[in-house]
Parts: sequence; structure tokens; C-alpha cells
Amino acid sequence: MDNIFVKHAPSSLRPSFRYLRHLLAFVFATKEINNNPEILANITLGYIIYDSCFSVTKTVLGTLSILSNKGEPVPNYSCHRKSVLAGFIGDISSVTSYEIAQLVKLYKYAQISYGALDPVLTENNEFPSFYRTVPNERSHYAGIAQVLEHFGWSWVGILASDDDSGERAVQELRKVITQTGGCVEFIYMFNSEMNNAGTDRTEIIVNAIRKATAQVIILSGTGTSMMQYFLHRHWEDVPHKIWIASVTASSFKEYSFEKYLKMFNGSLSFSIKTGKIIGFKEFLYDIKPPMFRDYDVFDALWKDAFKCKLMDRENPTYFYTEYISHLPYCSGNETLQSLDSFIYDVFNFRFTHRVYMAVYAMAHALHDMYLSDPRPGAVSAAERPSQEHRPWKLNRYLRNLHSKTPSGDELSFDDKGDVPAQYDIMNSVYFPNGSMKNIKVGRYDSGAPSGHQLFIKNSSILWHSDGGIMKEAPRSVCSESCLPGYRQAPMKQMPTCCFDCVPCAEGEFSNSTNMANCMKCPEDQWSNIRKDGCIYKVIVYLSYYDNLGMGLAIVAVVLSVITAGVLVIFHQYRDTPIVMANNRDLSYTFLVSLMLTFLCSLLFIGRPAELTCLIQQTAFGIIFTVSVSCVLAKTITVVIAFNATSPGSRLRRWLSSRVSASMVLLCTLGEALICLCWLLTSPPHPHTDMQSETGKMILQCAEGSSTAFYAVIGYMGLLAFASFIVAFLARNLPDRFNEAKLITFSMLVFCSVWVSFIPAYLSTKGRYMVAVEIFAMLASSTGLLGCIFIPKCYIILLRPDINTKEYGNSKSN
Repeated sequence: MDNIFVKHAPSSLRPSFRYLRHLLAFVFATKEINNNPEILANITLGYIIYDSCFSVTKTVLGTLSILSNKGEPVPNYSCHRKSVLAGFIGDISSVTSYEIAQLVKLYKYAQISYGALDPVLTENNEFPSFYRTVPNERSHYAGIAQVLEHFGWSWVGILASDDDSGERAVQELRKVITQTGGCVEFIYMFNSEMNNAGTDRTEIIVNAIRKATAQVIILSGTGTSMMQYFLHRHWEDVPHKIWIASVTASSFKEYSFEKYLKMFNGSLSFSIKTGKIIGFKEFLYDIKPPMFRDYDVFDALWKDAFKCKLMDRENPTYFYTEYISHLPYCSGNETLQSLDSFIYDVFNFRFTHRVYMAVYAMAHALHDMYLSDPRPGAVSAAERPSQEHRPWKLNRYLRNLHSKTPSGDELSFDDKGDVPAQYDIMNSVYFPNGSMKNIKVGRYDSGAPSGHQLFIKNSSILWHSDGGIMKEAPRSVCSESCLPGYRQAPMKQMPTCCFDCVPCAEGEFSNSTNMANCMKCPEDQWSNIRKDGCIYKVIVYLSYYDNLGMGLAIVAVVLSVITAGVLVIFHQYRDTPIVMANNRDLSYTFLVSLMLTFLCSLLFIGRPAELTCLIQQTAFGIIFTVSVSCVLAKTITVVIAFNATSPGSRLRRWLSSRVSASMVLLCTLGEALICLCWLLTSPPHPHTDMQSETGKMILQCAEGSSTAFYAVIGYMGLLAFASFIVAFLARNLPDRFNEAKLITFSMLVFCSVWVSFIPAYLSTKGRYMVAVEIFAMLASSTGLLGCIFIPKCYIILLRPDINTKEYGNSKSN
């Protein structure tokens, strides 16, 4: 293995094993390409490595040094004679990558970062030659929102760094969370001022987290050290929460103090997708520090791993010099294979793998560029002067790059220099020994079809709370879900995620949780008791099977039987004076019409149909008009009879039964004409009333024309009123068998019933409206029967001694 030289400025910071792995991956990829005859044949890749130490100043100095190739920064000077500077790879930090991009864009050199996530670097035209092998930071915000939606977390808090990256993260996260129906309870930003102990802002944040009802907090931004300091001071004051670390903050836990790691027990994080580097494990295991000319970076590694110091390293440049000087010398047989996998995991590379991809992307683009040279036979850079190299040419080939690494990873960039966004979702598990392991529990691919971008294996996640391990994900909502049968009612001056649950109104339902509005049931249905569905309305009509309908039907039949009995009695005693008085034939007609009137009420009972609706009102109107007409005819007959007693009176000719029959027929004809007009213009018809009674469909016969209906009633009332007037005037005539008094009382009953019927009819609905009409028919008909015929039956059956002509002609006292 060739010796490797790494330039760095002296630093008081201890080197990171993780970043050493990045350096070794870079070296490994370069050697692998140089040993591959299919890539850049006859061309050897070289490199110069400078450690930025996350310092902007050192980044600028290192970049200028590489551009000048003088070992020190010399602006606008290049000492590249035997080699050609192809481009830059790095850095892992967005801040330092931005500074590199500011310089190299002046010379149009291509730059491929393996860790810069800031969207500013590719979302404008300021850096046209910038590329990266990690996804744009913005690409995973939608993934965080989908994770929240997956677990039903609609109420979250956000902690972010107080810088441009944190500001953008907060804006994007709040936007996508709101779009998916979530809400943010609080947002707090960390800044350098929080490093001052006891600041008011620190206490505000601690109190806000302690009082917050949100159980999920999202960590975002680049302020790792500030967040670490915050939790280092207040880890005991912060209640257990579920933390979701964005890709920019996912490395936070790697630097936390062990005693605070349990704060993140059960948390989730988005991490760069892992990748394999074939042969890299063996490369790492074979590394020996003497292979590197300047191996300060291995001092800490060997000291921590093997408790020894390297040969000839009496004065290392790092702060642990005094401690390391008391260690024994290493034997030289130590290998990295014995290191713990948590410190030096050789199976799951993330940013290390992206370094490897960056080197291969640069090499394949150079290979394509050299192969496309139009000059015959020109296949290597050694055959042409270095002055012919134009750094901006490489950009076209990087834009059109479509290749693979030896591990099978796709190498391509979109028009903004970004790679497809793919992330692993990790679950952090804290162990009693103070260590924490990140377990892969899912993935997110923004390029997958909608609905298939997020995959999470819930059974693999270990949730933790203050009470220990939980089997199910904790809840983080402002308001508990509204069950079916309820709707959400927003709370005043609160986010949309905070609401009260209000029961659905009658006739409405909600069949799923958290419905903003209840839905109306179809017209023929009604909401059930729980208001989570609809059931068909109960069909209601005045039926023979319910008590009311059955009672009215029995009363109607009984009264019709009684009327028939009276008719039989009158027929049996047809030659007696009391039957013959006041026109016997009219009495027969009257009794028959009353009997039919009682039976006519049965048409109103039962399920309404087209035929019954047509005939029930008209039949009742005509038949009952016959009864009232008979009463009027009998009353007029009484008046004429007593005024025609003188010999030769012309009124005697009006006492014939033909005249009475004509009078009844004429009056009935008027009612028949009204009914005919009613049937021809707007006839009664079956109607379903959906509104009058809750949860019921009332089947009834609609009048069709209310005017015609009240005209029928009014016409009967007019005849009854005329009968009452005539009977009242004739009530004192001397004949003991005079019906005038009886008719007067019957008309009083009749008018009382029908006058009270109108308001009662208008104030009731459904079957009770029909029952009121039937009751009016039965009551008025019973009044006529009882007042006119029952007294006569009493005389016929119980007082035959007064049923004589002599008694009838005698004057009443």
C-alpha cells in the first residue's frame, strides 16, 4: 500500500473515528479505481487531503492551497504542472461546503459533497458545478410528515437550530405537517447564546417542554453542539418524549454523553441510506499506522482501542499528550478488526458510503470526458498539455452520468446536482450498560409512487416511556379522536387539531373517527341511536293493528250495527204514528246514509293506496251530505206540515215523498259537483310525510287541494246550519211527535263537532290527523243518530202506550 499524506492544521479537538473512516473510504476508492483497467486506463488518480475541522477559515485556506498546489494558500496562482486538478470532493458540512463552492465556482471546478444537505446549494443557479451524493435536506420533510400521519401523531413540537438551515426546516416542516392535518404546539430555536448558563430563554424552553401536551418533538437543524449543551444541563428536567431526528440532526445522538442517551430511548430518526463497499472491511482490517506518513489521526484510535502508544510518537499534537506518554508502546500487530462494532461498524456505512460514491462519480465522469475527446487516439491526459484541460467540461458529463459502483449503486445526478432521496428510519434503543443502538425499522423513498414512499415495520420498534417498554406507539394529539356518531367542533383561538366532540344532530351520522361534519341520512332513513349509521324509518299509518286504529274501527262497526238495528226497528213498526210522522221514507234514507257513513270511516284506516285516497274523502262527503240533506228535508217537511193544516192550503202539495226525495237529491248533487271538481283538478293521493315525526315515515292521503277539501266540509256545514235554523224556529210546534226539537239538538252536536274539528285537524300530523277526522265523522253521525232516533226507539220499544195517533195530536204542556 502506498504511503498516504494527510495535511491538517494543529487542533485541540480529538479526531473522530467516524471522520477517519471517511478518509479511508476516499483512499480505498482511489486505489480501487487506479487498479481497475476499465476506468481511466493509463491515468492515475491522485489527491490532496486537507482537514477542514469544521472551520470556515481552515476550509478556505485548504481550498486555496489545493488550487495553488503550493502547500500554502496563494490566491489566483496554480503550480499544477505534472498533474491536472480535476475537481473537489467534500465536505460533510453544509457550511464548509458552501465556502468551498464559493471559491471553486470562480474557476468552474466540479465539487461533489458527500454530506452537505442544505438545499440552498442546489436550489438556485449560484452553484452550477455543485453536486452531492446525499439527498437534499428538503426531500425528507414530507417523510417526517408521513411518519407522523402513520402513527396518528397530529400534535408535535419542533426544536431547531437558530440558523438558516433551522429556519428553513421549521418553515418546511410546519407547512407539510399542516397539509397532512397535523399541528405544531411549539417551536423553539437554539442559538449560541444558550451556552450561557441560566439564561431566561433556556428556562422558557425547558418549561415549555415540561408543560407541553405533545408527546412527540422533532429535532432539526445543524445546531448539534447547542442542543447537546441544552440537554446536558437539563436532561433531568425534560420529561420523556418521543424524539424524531431529521437527517440533519440524526448524528446528534452519536455525540451525546452516555448518561443522557436514555432520553432518546425509543426515538426515531431519518438517516442516509446505508450502502455496502465490497472489500472495504478487509482494507480497514489491514491498515497499519506506518502506512501513513503523518499518522496523528491514528494516535487516539490506537490509544483508546489498544491502550498503547504508537512507536516514535512521544510528542503527539493532541491534548491527551501527558496521558498517552504513560502508556506502553504498541507491538505493531494490532488491527482494527478487534474494535467494537459500535465504534467501528464495517457493515453499515452511510456517509462513508457516500464518500465512496463521490469518488466513483468523479472518476466515471472523467472517464466519459476523456473517451469523448474527438481527436483520434487521444485517450489519456498524459498525451496533451495540462493547459488544454478545461475544468468546466467535466460538468456536462457529471450531469449526464449514468453508471454504477462495484457494489451496484447507481451513480446519477438530476438537473440540480442531487441524487434520489432515500432514507433509513432508525429506532434508537438504550441498553442498561449505557450504550445505544440504532435499529433500522423502515425506509422512505421520495421517488416511489404515492402511497408506497414510506414503509415502517411497527413490530420492530421498541417504544419507551417513563413507565418502561410499551407495545404500542404513544399518542400525541391535542384532542382525543371523535368516535363515530360525533363531529369535530373547533376550539376558539386554538389550532385545527384541537376540537371538542359534538354529537351529530337528529337525522345525521358520522361513520368514521374525527369527521369534521356529520352527513345527512337519505330521506327514507334516519340516524340510529349511536348516530354512526342510518336505519330505515319506521313506516307509520293508521293501521288496524295498532290500538287507535283498531278502536276506531270497532266503534265504527258497532255504530253501524246499531244504526242497522234502528232501521230494523223502524221497519218493524213502520205503521206506528211515531214512525210515520215526519216522513217515514226520509227516515229510512237517513238511517241508511248514517250506516254507510259509519262504514265509510273504515276507508280511512289501513295503508293508504291510490284508490282508497280517491274515494275516502269523496265517499264520506257525498254520503254524509245525504244524511244532512235528510235532516234538512225532514225539518222543512215539519214546517210545511204545520202550515198546511187549513183546508185548501197550497202547501199540501209539498208534503209528498217525491218532493222530499228531490230535495235530498238536489242537495246531494251540489256536494257531488264539488267532489267531481276536486277529483278532476287536484285529487287526493298517497303521500309520505318524512318530517313530522322523528325517525318515522308517515303514510297518509294528501288532500291534493285544501280548498276543495274545506269546500266539501263547508258545504255540509252550510246544510247543517240551515237545518239548525229551520228546526230551531219549529221547535215549539204543538205535535208531540214533532222532530224539530230533536233536530235542533242534533244540529247543535253536529256543528260543535265540526267547528272543533278544524283547529284539531290543523294542529295534528300523521295518523292522528286521520284519527281526528274519523272521530269527527263518528261523533257527528252518532249525534244525529242519538238525538233523533234513540228517543223514538225508546217510545217504540218501551212506551208503546204513547205511540198512538191521539197522543201525537194532543198539545204539549
